[in-house]
Amino acid sequence: MQEMSHMYSSCPGIMSRALEVVSVAQELKREKTVKSYLYALPPPGCNQNSFYFTSSISPLNLSSSPCPTTTKLRFLQLQLGDCHYLCDCSHFLFDSQTMGGESALKSREVSAMIKHGFIADPTLSSFSPSRTFSPPSSTSTRPTQTQTLFDMMSSEEHNRRPPDDTRRRRLQDRLSHLLQEPPFLGGGDVRVTVVGRDGFKVSMEVQKSVLADKSRFFAEKLRCDGSLSHSVEISDCDDVQVYVEAVVLMHSQDLKNKLRSMCQEGVAKILSLLKVSAAIMFDLGVVSCLEYLEAIPWTEDEQEEVISQLDHLQLHQDSAAQVLLRVSSDPSTAARADDIFMDLLSGVLQAKDDKARREMKGLLSRLLKENASNDSSRLDVSKDTLYNLCQRCINSLAQCLSEATSGDERPGRVALMSEITREADNIQWIVDILIGKRMGDEFVKIWAEQEELAALHSKVPTVYRHEISKITAQLCIGIGRGHILVPKEIRFSLLSTWLEALYDDFGWMRRASKAVDRKLVEDGLSQTILTLPLLQQQAVLLNWFDRFLNKGDDCPNIQKAFEIWWRRAFIRQYSAEPDNSQLQITVCDYPS
Repeated sequence: MQEMSHMYSSCPGIMSRALEVVSVAQELKREKTVKSYLYALPPPGCNQNSFYFTSSISPLNLSSSPCPTTTKLRFLQLQLGDCHYLCDCSHFLFDSQTMGGESALKSREVSAMIKHGFIADPTLSSFSPSRTFSPPSSTSTRPTQTQTLFDMMSSEEHNRRPPDDTRRRRLQDRLSHLLQEPPFLGGGDVRVTVVGRDGFKVSMEVQKSVLADKSRFFAEKLRCDGSLSHSVEISDCDDVQVYVEAVVLMHSQDLKNKLRSMCQEGVAKILSLLKVSAAIMFDLGVVSCLEYLEAIPWTEDEQEEVISQLDHLQLHQDSAAQVLLRVSSDPSTAARADDIFMDLLSGVLQAKDDKARREMKGLLSRLLKENASNDSSRLDVSKDTLYNLCQRCINSLAQCLSEATSGDERPGRVALMSEITREADNIQWIVDILIGKRMGDEFVKIWAEQEELAALHSKVPTVYRHEISKITAQLCIGIGRGHILVPKEIRFSLLSTWLEALYDDFGWMRRASKAVDRKLVEDGLSQTILTLPLLQQQAVLLNWFDRFLNKGDDCPNIQKAFEIWWRRAFIRQYSAEPDNSQLQITVCDYPS
């Protein structure tokens, strides 16, 4: 921005600050702020009540934005260091051609000059209630006339936080309240000074006998002649308040209740006190902190912090072991983990309340996915357990289908049909766990061999049997994504056994269940078909072509697979030619 060639002599400070605002806002690319300040400043050619200046605003193009032809700015207040300028700058006139505006702002709108004026809150003076506290030596943060507007505008987020003086005042208030108790009011023969890393210092006069009796650290430091006065300084502290609180706890007659009143902030606070108590060898304080920690609940994040802190401190008290009992795994649990998993999964498969069954299925699926990691130390359900459950469900499904197709009309036929749906849903759940753990390869072979089950399937009404076809769709999706790896013979056997049933049930699958993603099923089926040898692809896709023409949307639309097969078969034909070349290796001696 070019320098001003002229300024109105009566208020040069205001004009200078305003133009500096425009310059800084341009650097920060705050177009809205630039516009606002330009609206509040007159262009060249104003009357005697205006400022006369010339400037060039090149980085931002403001000509396309509407600006006022006339407006009133009653008060323009800026703080320049410690001085306040207040001027009545009414009737600012704007040249519409110079500013590029066409419409006028309403008179009731207040200029952004006031909203963005630099009126800082008065800086709080440092607080020293008594000789107990000494603030760190540092430079004042109070704005001065040399402070630039760039610093003011680019530190908006910093200004929203409480200033250091305010935080220090709050800390001093808390410490002053702690030291208002009787043991600290009558003086003492030892001065203890705690110095923080930021230079903040707190001094306390306490009784030597109390410190030496409660803390092995202080007992070591105060072994001199009892008639002498002592001064102990603890420097470079992370948290001055916690050290003061530890000294207060030493003088407390009811340590348990005092600790409870201090630790309203929860686990983080008690861990801080535990760390300090261990550092100054305040054994009674360590035990009290551990007992308090053992009695209160933790979040999972707090649990990790508790374990980390106790491992770091290497405490040998029995209380530390008691604290960790809630997270320590018993050896017997690891030995019978698979039995526990079997009981939990079996309980879900046999649950009678459908709503609770759905909720627990979701819960166990989520937890088992967390266990599926490369960490060998984690206990996980075994492959044998999952396949035993699968086989049990398949046997139960076959029995239900056999009874449903026997031709006998029994009163419980409807319940039997519902049991078919339930068992098929159970298999889907276990298969989903198997695929998630990359253990589903063997199940494809098991499912492909169920010719008898597939024959019974066609005799059951579609409304009940379509859940069975979801299992086939599930396996095709897994193969299509590369999550299941089986030989081509097993893939073709799977389609030979179950593809017709999937075609028959696809319409019901699509309409009856919102959980079925049609595109996902079609893509998985397409990819599975395209992994077969070309002649097998041809047989499957020609059969699909005829069925799709007759059933339309009730048949999976796998025309993309059909197109790829077409190109492979008729356009980009590939024929492997035998390679008659032979690799010849000649061995010869290298002359020495």
